[in-house]
Amino acid sequence: MKLSTLAIVLGLGFAALQLFGVLQPARCREALRRFPRSVAWGWVLTLLGTAGFLYNLRQEAISDFAAYKPMMLGGFGVLGVATCIFVKDFLAVRGLAVVLLLLAKVMVDAARWSDTPWRLVIVVWAYGLVVAGIWFTVSPWRLRDLIDWSTATVERTRMLSAVRLAFGLFVAGLGATVL
Repeated sequence: MKLSTLAIVLGLGFAALQLFGVLQPARCREALRRFPRSVAWGWVLTLLGTAGFLYNLRQEAISDFAAYKPMMLGGFGVLGVATCIFVKDFLAVRGLAVVLLLLAKVMVDAARWSDTPWRLVIVVWAYGLVVAGIWFTVSPWRLRDLIDWSTATVERTRMLSAVRLAFGLFVAGLGATVL
């Protein structure tokens, strides 16, 4: 995928998510506070992360484990589904962490061959997602605490959503113009 297309899609998608917090901060606040313990979101994000991981594993061409690839694909697939069944505590946060890590890979891969220094906006954002993914995997309650802080008041929810909305539009604008 071209970096410009990815930046537009990611920027507009990120901005669209923030509209809810800008326009209806009270409802957004409640939805965000329910997210870390949401089993439904946990299943969706964990299975999405498992599918993304399996896709990346299938694309891998390292011959050292080519003979084991079918067993690995099956094993990791079962592990993803078993995680949904047996790891209910903060499943949504853990699934989100895997999706963030996979998204960061796509972002860095797309930015790798771009020759503009503006690609570093995407790369720094991707590495921020990597740090967040690792942090939330190791200690998933931290996302709950971060959500509690960022939604402490309706005004804070609206303000932080507006800042993230501006960032999303900025990234989309970079994709449309310089990337």
